[in-house]
Amino acid sequence: MTKIGYARVSTTDQDNAIQVVALKAAGCDIIREEKASGTTTKGRTELATVLDFIRAGDVLVVTRVDRLARSVGDLQTIVRMVGDKGAALQATEQPVDTSTATGKAFFDMLGVFAEFETNLRRERQMEGIARAKAEGVYKGRKPTIGTDDVRLLRDQGLGATAIAKTLGIGRASVYRLLAGTA
Repeated sequence: MTKIGYARVSTTDQDNAIQVVALKAAGCDIIREEKASGTTTKGRTELATVLDFIRAGDVLVVTRVDRLARSVGDLQTIVRMVGDKGAALQATEQPVDTSTATGKAFFDMLGVFAEFETNLRRERQMEGIARAKAEGVYKGRKPTIGTDDVRLLRDQGLGATAIAKTLGIGRASVYRLLAGTA
């Protein structure tokens, strides 16, 4: 039996050293680390490596289930993949052990709360943005390319694709800027 640890933080300015220490203390032979959002499993190469590597009898160890995913669907998919390979999931800070019925039930409940927390955070963020827009504080990102730059290149006979390539922007941005000048 191999214990494989997985440590994840959401942003590059966060540190997963505390998770790594806990995973080592839990007896993990291998520890994979990642700095990526937990709201999706896409683009998480270290998690994909662990899920490809794990074998029958192995245990995937995390400090908390929200380190794996922030949605119930993704959590269940990961547990199903681990279980289909004959492996189990354990969390060091929560009573999660998918090799038992109680551990599976508790795991599902934690997944629901992780997704709920993510949704609440998203709602609060959208409320804050709406309030800032209403107060005239939030105006979005400042334009990086001016309408005059696009118009000048258009007047020189360049098409939208050439303008976009020259200015390092997307064609949709060119069309949007030209629509405002027409």
